[in-house]
Amino acid sequence: MTVKIALGQINPTVGDFSGNAAKIIQFALQARNAGAGLILFPELAISGYPPRDLVESPSFVARCRTTLERIAAEAAGIAVICGTVTPAEADSGKKVMNSAALLREGRIDFIQSKMLLPTYDVFDEMRNFAPATSQQLFSICGNQIALTICEDAWNDKRFWNRRLYGIDPVEELVKAGGNFVLNISASPFWLGKRELRRDMLASIARNQKVPVAMVNQVGGNDSLVFDGSSLVIAPDGQVIAQGKSFEEDLIYFDSEKLTGDMHPQVEGEEASAYEALVLGTRDYVYKCGFQRAIIGLSGGIDSALTASIAVDALGSENVIGVGMPGPYSSQGSIDDARELANNLEIRFELLSINAIYQAACQTLAPVFTGLPPDVTEENIQSRARGLLLMAMSNKFGALVLSTGNKSELAVGYCTLYGDMVGGLAVISDVPKTLVYQLSAYVNSRRKVIPEATIKKPPSAELRADQKDSDSLPPYDVLDPILEDFVEESYSAEQIARVHNFDPDLVRRVIRMVERSEYKRQQAAPGIKISAKAFGYGRRFPIAAKAEV
Repeated sequence: MTVKIALGQINPTVGDFSGNAAKIIQFALQARNAGAGLILFPELAISGYPPRDLVESPSFVARCRTTLERIAAEAAGIAVICGTVTPAEADSGKKVMNSAALLREGRIDFIQSKMLLPTYDVFDEMRNFAPATSQQLFSICGNQIALTICEDAWNDKRFWNRRLYGIDPVEELVKAGGNFVLNISASPFWLGKRELRRDMLASIARNQKVPVAMVNQVGGNDSLVFDGSSLVIAPDGQVIAQGKSFEEDLIYFDSEKLTGDMHPQVEGEEASAYEALVLGTRDYVYKCGFQRAIIGLSGGIDSALTASIAVDALGSENVIGVGMPGPYSSQGSIDDARELANNLEIRFELLSINAIYQAACQTLAPVFTGLPPDVTEENIQSRARGLLLMAMSNKFGALVLSTGNKSELAVGYCTLYGDMVGGLAVISDVPKTLVYQLSAYVNSRRKVIPEATIKKPPSAELRADQKDSDSLPPYDVLDPILEDFVEESYSAEQIARVHNFDPDLVRRVIRMVERSEYKRQQAAPGIKISAKAFGYGRRFPIAAKAEV
């Protein structure tokens, strides 16, 4: 029997039960009015994903149930599948399960819980959820439905060389008679993830000889960005319907003819990374209760890219740029910062740190008698800027966006309580080489970043004639070392051999990474766009000594 099915690719907020329910009901009624008989919503759409330890609260779990009942009553005339939290069995040792609920005819008709609970990278679901010990099929419109939740579909032995689990829920459900796989997901974005996800789902469709439909959450929650990019794949592995990337969408497909909507997705690494950063920034600012952002504009490329992202996320009227020249700031950098602000049409304030810097140095002079100037005086300048930014944040109720990139954060080329201050580190998962690529992408759409900003050698301008290359290897050398060490866990010898780099240089970089862990764990959260970002997906001890 033919049925028109919809995928409700929505952007929920963690803990916003009323808002999430309103969105689900709105999409469901729109799909019903378009003739759909069933609509799917993402994993934990009721509560938002990831809820983390919020699920430990009994009232949180109770709100999930009452919200489900509200949706079942108000979304009449269409069957709804959505993710929720349900109580676990008493003997499981956990309080709750990650579940999918089928709502039809005004009631909760079927519950399926997640079997495979990931505990790698940013995931820690075994901490909060009990795994299902079994799963069942359900019938709708002549099909035996294999309903799975995100990771349940990520263990196909024909796709993965190394599997993480001893069971494949999809295979088991198809063996039991399932002829259509539905998957509700909250699958975070990183560069290359959409292609991997599509290839994996296509492998399942071909090997199991069944159609596969996956609806994915979209939006930013804390450090994670969810790209949407929902898919429907025919048994031959061909994509027959897809949702947009990085925005909410409603997609329809015919379950018998296997035809559907093909909405355009963002293509290319630079465009994908940029849209993920914009979405992540917008949702972090708004979901944390802010409306505006403040950015220190140095005239350098990192702050220029951060400001461009902020304007696309929040609108130029909601972004304030602050130039804070010090004793070593060049006139060119001041001019570049002002030109950027003019191009972005944002408010620009110029506040010198010279008086603050001189006052701090004078205050400390008796304590520092006989000691030569060093990095201490450099950091005083950076912290003076942090003081001004946070004062403006307090006064105007705007969130400070810090501007450090992944390369700097990796090796500790940043100042605690100085350039690291802020509520969100927008580009902290963007290596310096990618900063340049994204800046070129920004200017390919509209010339906003001054040419001088892109061409001049990177410098913190905290001492005379300072350049990043005084302290660091060239970024086209540093970034490959960091990628191989941080994302791939390669040894110094492997990295040196693969890239033909000096082994001593590689070891020096690795030591810088390891010595800077205490800084990173005090940094503002960033937006994850790589397979391995700094933050709660990379859990290293602070007080440790590692042999390199």
